Amino acid sequence: MSIEALARDNVRKLVPYLSARRLGGNGDVWLNANEYPTAVEFQLTAQTLNRYPECQPQQVIERYARYAGLTPDNVLVSRGADEGIELLIRAFCEPGQDAIMYCPPTYGMYSVSAETFGVECRVVPTLADWQLDIPAMAAQLDGVKVVYICSPNNPTGQLINPQDLRDLLELTRGKTLVVADEAYIEFCPQGTLTTWLSTYPHLVILRTLSKAFALAGLRCGFTLANPEVISLLLKVIAPYPLSTPVADIAAQALSEQGIAAMRQRVAEMTDNRQGLIEALQQTPCIEQVFASDTNYVLVKVTHASDVFKSLWDQGIILRDQSKQPSLQGCLRISIGTRTECQRLVAALQQQPGPQPTEKQ
Repeated sequence: MSIEALARDNVRKLVPYLSARRLGGNGDVWLNANEYPTAVEFQLTAQTLNRYPECQPQQVIERYARYAGLTPDNVLVSRGADEGIELLIRAFCEPGQDAIMYCPPTYGMYSVSAETFGVECRVVPTLADWQLDIPAMAAQLDGVKVVYICSPNNPTGQLINPQDLRDLLELTRGKTLVVADEAYIEFCPQGTLTTWLSTYPHLVILRTLSKAFALAGLRCGFTLANPEVISLLLKVIAPYPLSTPVADIAAQALSEQGIAAMRQRVAEMTDNRQGLIEALQQTPCIEQVFASDTNYVLVKVTHASDVFKSLWDQGIILRDQSKQPSLQGCLRISIGTRTECQRLVAALQQQPGPQPTEKQ
């Protein structure tokens, strides 16, 4: 018998999520993972590596609660928001019985996490403007325990309409968790749902330090929810989810000084984004630039796969989204430094635009 034959059937069939790093590339302009483009320096202060860390480091929890306008019993910290996605499935979904729901095009880990645990996925495509199809979702909610909504949505870049989210929360009250993935919310803080937690006990919010806090390599995320939800997640989380150095740096990032630095980075990235959008709109091979509330821009490109490969060969690494539903011909571009953006635009200017159609 082969080793693969010993594996669970659903794992053998699983198509893994291909992160930016797994896709590889030999670039020097990395615009494919929605990271902050330059390193932020931190000094390790904790020297207690001989001891196991706290399961939920008190200073990290307290500082994030203060930052989010919540209380510590609303906050759980984990290895990135990706662990939060999994914990919710582990705590609330019975394999082979319950389902999750998500609305593509969106982040790929919702489906991978569910499939890993043998939990059914209900897929309800978004409307033409990538907003939620609430009637279609309502028709398929039976048996769904967790609905994942990414807002602002990755890879499309737009906030989900607040009224649609309210309608969904009313539809699901008492029977289904609604999880708002706010990984990019620092770029549009007015869109957060944190103030809704007191109204909707079944609302859960995912956050991360990977984007605006410039700490993608730290792997530190947060689940914000009512205390009853947090208590259940604490039953299934690993004994020591955060290493001591991670907790040390996370606490520094969440200090008043750290939050002020984050907001300065957001202002800089927002300015760079606007400059990039204006330049892309003047670029022949770019057919459409979609509005963005994030640190990336989705664009529709003439001969997208050829352009992607041409830039890849020049060391400019983008993210091809063409295989996602309704995103044929679309590339996602993370906002880099001003110099990186200028190099990207110069390379795109060399690409052929659409051919004029002959008049009959």
